[in-house]
Amino acid sequence: MHREGLGVEKNKKEEVYHLEKAAIGGHTFARHNLGIMEGKNGRPDRAVKHLIIAAKLGQDKSLSSLRRLYAEGIVSKEDLAGALRAHQDAVEETKSQQREAAEAARTDRVK
Repeated sequence: MHREGLGVEKNKKEEVYHLEKAAIGGHTFARHNLGIMEGKNGRPDRAVKHLIIAAKLGQDKSLSSLRRLYAEGIVSKEDLAGALRAHQDAVEETKSQQREAAEAARTDRVK
């Protein structure tokens, strides 16, 4: 909201504040967004840390970003491998028969 000025005045400090609060609360996409912002602000080390945390919590976009950064030589092979293993573990932890049935039903409706 603060980034786009939707219902509030655009305010970068407020945007970062709320992203940080959400990330601390476990919101993986907020953590991913912080990583992207840090990268755009010229702080690749901080960006990678945020992206690794988000990927370890199961955030797919963060894992994709880490793969791209690995290809660019910014992320080490060890960091990428660790994030990939933790991402897979996080995804496995969220699997259940109920979720799989819901996903199948959703996919059938989309067809």
